[in-house]
Amino acid sequence: MEVQPNRRVVITGLGVVASIGHNAHDFWASLLAGKSGINRITHFDPSDYGSQIGAEVLDWDAAAHMDPKDARRNDRYTQFGFVAAKQAVQDAKLDVSHENGDRVGVMIGSGIGGMHTYETQLRVLDERGPRKVSPFTIPALIGNMCAGLVAIAYGARGPNFGLVSACATGAHAIGEAAHAIRRGDADVMIAGGSEAAITPFAYASFCAMKAMSTRNDTPQTASRPFELKRNGFVMGEGAGILVLESMEHAQARGARIYCELTGYAATCDAFHITQPDPEGKGLSLAMNRALASSGLQAADIDYINAHGTSTPYNDKYETLAIKKVLGDHAYQIPVSSTKSMTGHLLGAAGGIESVICVKTIESGMIAPTINLVEPDPDCDLNFVPNTAIQKSVRTVLSNNLGFGGQNASLIFRAL
Repeated sequence: MEVQPNRRVVITGLGVVASIGHNAHDFWASLLAGKSGINRITHFDPSDYGSQIGAEVLDWDAAAHMDPKDARRNDRYTQFGFVAAKQAVQDAKLDVSHENGDRVGVMIGSGIGGMHTYETQLRVLDERGPRKVSPFTIPALIGNMCAGLVAIAYGARGPNFGLVSACATGAHAIGEAAHAIRRGDADVMIAGGSEAAITPFAYASFCAMKAMSTRNDTPQTASRPFELKRNGFVMGEGAGILVLESMEHAQARGARIYCELTGYAATCDAFHITQPDPEGKGLSLAMNRALASSGLQAADIDYINAHGTSTPYNDKYETLAIKKVLGDHAYQIPVSSTKSMTGHLLGAAGGIESVICVKTIESGMIAPTINLVEPDPDCDLNFVPNTAIQKSVRTVLSNNLGFGGQNASLIFRAL
């Protein structure tokens, strides 16, 4: 087919697996209600850990949503991503056939990959020897397997890979998927992020970094972005997936279109392996470039879904970067961090937060930042404290930052 360059990209399908909802509908309802998905860890005994809390996906039966054999052979992160992708494809009413499969691609990333498989099989090696290690170990733990499994299930033979950029992964996957459509490499992309890192080794590692909240006695108030007494992020798990299409493809098949993805940019702080640039240079550059790529001005932004991890540095420096880019307009619009309810899903954060951006435009409701009692004086924007608000929203900016100084900004806009 003849492809026109720089095609418009629209969103036609949403899928979510998270602690506060196993589908987009339930997830969104929980966010608007200010529901926290954070509790004491049940996946393992956390008694010896500094942080003993997380936003787990409970009552999870992957075999109820996918082939039981595939569920057994694949890691928890792949299960989450596969099921969220299935939801998104169903929501989009997308039919992938032999005739159009060459024009459908998949980009689903994970910041860490199959950590459950990695830890389980290391124990098998240590306790039972090398001959007992599962032959499915490598396929289960590698970070591109979710994208591969989704493609196999639907016969999607277009561009396919799993991105890895820490906590910016999901947003990068969506942005790069949009680029693939604009270049003409595909008409449809299934894209987002998935993560399942609530495991003993991952927790021990993050605890050693002093990165996670130790507010173990009050888990549901532990994630408190932009709050003066915040003391670290809370781990979450799950997946967020979008179906992206070229405008002409979606219109030709009569698809329901949620909104358009108009802007995307990826930058690096080039400053520190874990700490954001204290002047917000890298994130400011990402936001400015996303605005430029969308043909919009700062004053066009109606709402920002912030990265807002509840760590001392991130929240302060992200606030600074937002004010640098938006100027006085930053004080006129709501900015919220939904990680206060979902926890931080690492590589999946950009995926579920993109779903939130789309639902915000669709519903005219903005999810709150819960647990915001005493704002940090350095974080002086309207962070939508504790209660959802109603507001007509046409344009949403979403930020995600990752270890290594990696930044991603996405802009979604109503048609």
